[in-house]
Amino acid sequence: MKNHYFGSCPRGLEDIFLKELLSINATDLEKVDGGILFAGDHEVLYRANISSRIATRIMCLVKKGIYEKEEDIFQSALEINWDSWFDVNKTIKVTTTAIKCPLKSVDFMTLRIKDAICDFFREKFAKRPNVDIREPDIKVHLFLERNNFAIYLDASGDPLYQRGFRKASVEAPIKENLAAGIIKLSGWEPGQAFFDPMCGSGTFLIEAALIATNQPPGLKRDFGFMQWKNFDKLLFESLKKSYQNMIIRQKFLRIYGSDKDLRAVRVSKKNLVLAGFENNIQLACQEFNEIKPPLDEGVLVTNPPYGERIGEDEALNNAYPEWARTLKQSFAGWRAYFLTNDFNMPKLMRLAPSKKTPLFNGALDCRLFEIKMVAGSNRK
Repeated sequence: MKNHYFGSCPRGLEDIFLKELLSINATDLEKVDGGILFAGDHEVLYRANISSRIATRIMCLVKKGIYEKEEDIFQSALEINWDSWFDVNKTIKVTTTAIKCPLKSVDFMTLRIKDAICDFFREKFAKRPNVDIREPDIKVHLFLERNNFAIYLDASGDPLYQRGFRKASVEAPIKENLAAGIIKLSGWEPGQAFFDPMCGSGTFLIEAALIATNQPPGLKRDFGFMQWKNFDKLLFESLKKSYQNMIIRQKFLRIYGSDKDLRAVRVSKKNLVLAGFENNIQLACQEFNEIKPPLDEGVLVTNPPYGERIGEDEALNNAYPEWARTLKQSFAGWRAYFLTNDFNMPKLMRLAPSKKTPLFNGALDCRLFEIKMVAGSNRK
């Protein structure tokens, strides 16, 4: 049976997400800002959740239509056969997103959808599901545009960037799916050297290791669709087993990380242990100006401090030329990638980026600057 879905992802990574969905035989693909609309059977849904490195969450379309007033949406929700999706003893939570919506209160519509679900069950079973806003079994999402609405069931549960590894973090960590997307954009291939000199809580390192070992990011976590009536446990377990069999076991992955903050290095170490990569990745506590390339060529990827994280912009502006000097003197033959919301960074480093890719780190409008370090006059 084919259903229609919406998969959300960090803005700027839609093309990479589209390729992932094509590789698992999703159909009817349509790219929109911040995600992909697609269709597929249970296998496509399960694979998308288990294997996507880029998706934030996947939602299954239950009903869509046009509306003029609140009552139109309420009646449409009341007509859905909710008991074909989940049992009355499951807990529920309803959320709403609106874009250019003429209705007076989005919160009121959230309540109306909840009422419609409860009224449906009460009329059919003389019993209604309970609401749990913290850890619901079933998440229902209402999406409103000017004249259109869509009602979805959240198939993922917790956001898909929560791999189940990172328990500890330092200030302003990057989301795992954005980190994975940046690694893909860098063109890094397993076997090449990978280096994050400002590794923070180790997100880039873990995502690179998952790619290098061909390990799907969702292999060790649960999903929202597991609470649905139509959940096919045998198919799900079979898919997980096939993914497990494709994992590549390696001793050392040529992945390196460092940070000037000893606390960050300790947090990274903790997270690497949880992810099972403590023996595959080399960590060090070093200032950027002290780092040396582990190999003659490779890919350096990092999310440097933004002005708000380091304190004063002036201190950061003074640091840029020092970083540039280190790269020029030691990293000839490397490609460097910096994600930052400081668009003047390359200018202050006096390095010309070969690419500038717009990306959003949460709500922050950022650029991923590609800087190719060329051997020659820059090197001592």
